[in-house]
Amino acid sequence: MTDTKEVTIMDCLYKNHNEGVEDRIQDLLQRMTVEEKIGQMTQIHRAVSSAAVIKDFFIGSVCNSAGKAGNKDVMSEDWAEMIDGFQTAALETRLAIPIIYGLDAVHGNNKFYGTTIFPHNIGLGATRDCDLARRIGSATALEVRACGAHWVFAPCVAVCKDPRWGRCLESYSEDTDVVCNMTSIVSGLQGTPPEGHPAGYPFLAGRNNVVACAKHFVGDGGTEMGKNEGDTVASYEDLERIHMAPYLKCLAQGVSAVMPSYSRWNGRKLHGDRFLLSEILKDKLGFKGCLVSDWSGIDKMGEPRGSNYRECVEAAINAGIDMVMVPYKYEKFIDELTSLVQSGDIPMSRIDDSVERILRLKFTAGLFENPFSDRSFLKFVGCKEHREIAREAVRKSLVLLKNGKNSEKPFLPLDRNVKRVLVAGTHADDLGFQCGGWSKTWQGESGPITIGTTVLDAVKAIVGAETEVFYEKVPSEETLSNKDFSYAIVVVGEPPYAESKGDDPEPSIHFDGAEVVRMVAEKIPTVAILMTGRPVVLEPTMLEKVEALVAAWLPGTEGSGITDVVFGDYDFTGTLPMSWFRETEQLPMNAEADGYDPLFPLGFGLKYEKE
Repeated sequence: MTDTKEVTIMDCLYKNHNEGVEDRIQDLLQRMTVEEKIGQMTQIHRAVSSAAVIKDFFIGSVCNSAGKAGNKDVMSEDWAEMIDGFQTAALETRLAIPIIYGLDAVHGNNKFYGTTIFPHNIGLGATRDCDLARRIGSATALEVRACGAHWVFAPCVAVCKDPRWGRCLESYSEDTDVVCNMTSIVSGLQGTPPEGHPAGYPFLAGRNNVVACAKHFVGDGGTEMGKNEGDTVASYEDLERIHMAPYLKCLAQGVSAVMPSYSRWNGRKLHGDRFLLSEILKDKLGFKGCLVSDWSGIDKMGEPRGSNYRECVEAAINAGIDMVMVPYKYEKFIDELTSLVQSGDIPMSRIDDSVERILRLKFTAGLFENPFSDRSFLKFVGCKEHREIAREAVRKSLVLLKNGKNSEKPFLPLDRNVKRVLVAGTHADDLGFQCGGWSKTWQGESGPITIGTTVLDAVKAIVGAETEVFYEKVPSEETLSNKDFSYAIVVVGEPPYAESKGDDPEPSIHFDGAEVVRMVAEKIPTVAILMTGRPVVLEPTMLEKVEALVAAWLPGTEGSGITDVVFGDYDFTGTLPMSWFRETEQLPMNAEADGYDPLFPLGFGLKYEKE
């Protein structure tokens, strides 16, 4: 084996940024040992990462989880320092191949304190605004760069066919065309490739951008009963037409990575489906980037979980997975993969294909030239410009479902110069609820989780100097008997959740929110604002009693976007990204089917100005 000094002295073509990417890949690949190649295919969690581990096992990538409840605030600057430490170790290995660091930034750089948290995808789908999605991608990229990371596990381009799915909030729409339109976020994250850039070949514009990862390939939004990690029963033609189409749009923008789904297609687990991962995605569609497993994706192939691990590694790698998000038991993974290569169960050609793709990711991302973080990006974290984009996104995501018990007498916009206003509901003054899951922590949490503006804050800021704003989460009988309130704003919804914990056979308003709305609306003219990650059951009595009803989805940190619209500075422009069912027995709904009878149809949305 050549020692470090000799390699440094050698005229290594792969270190010359003036050479072509493919030439650099081949030059580096032929210098690598099997151990170094398998190390590149290994992605580990930061908690088990250290300088020694990175150097001893030639680790190719490090990631972090979305965070657990009770975690302290995470600061971007601290993360940059940590990642730079890992990078220093990687650059001290024999071939000095940099690590690539990945994380979930699914609606802004959502784990970190003080960042801009944008509306979840379901809300962005309501905007139908592809330029807005692109700008959100650009802003997110800058805030991710500030924390030192290079790669985001986003966007989710699932076409959600059933709101009972716990990841409905991560889907732009039930309509494939809407999802395809919103994939423009890829060009925001990575930059826009030049004309003539080959579809399927990774692209990254420069240091202001991050590697994007389209997920979860394929059909994750079509599982039976909306069960997370369930089974999508569909013909190949339907899978291609409904669920695969957004990936073609991502590939056309040079998306650098794709993540397979935990779910199954006609009973076959996607993480081991060679037909879809290799024959279709890589060969037919021409994807030249990196196929990265989901978190513990190989463990989840075994039933029970973690069983038959060796067979699962063999199936996943031979199916076409290039990098494995292990994330903890990396020695076991490396040992099994090494043994499978030695036995010939996994051919060396498959390993080389994976490593070529990983190196292509790193070379196109500029990691060999600029491996370390740039602290000048810290000025972008939660900056005014990004919060303005988020506020715009909130405004455009709002869908007006009802305005006045009599259509001739609209209730909204609200008068900001009345004597007294009641603000109520569990979600009126709770930033954590307003952001939803994937905010500070994986499942999200209640309370002042970061810097932002609640609806209560926004109401206080927009009303006239003489207007008194009275807040009570659940108004008492005494409060409701007060005749001084001109109107009430009641904000209710779902608790935060993510993935399987969000699966719900009957999506509904939680914390007796519907009862609170009904109780208030019986005494005071009321606008109800719903903060949910999907359409939910709306009780007829509640719907009947409110003067106005607004779907605000999960708007993120910028609650002023809501008051901008309900007080009339802007009109409503959002339209439903999903059919709003009457009762769960109707699910899943199909807008093109005979007998389609929703409470509010796909694309519904009222406005102030009659068209």
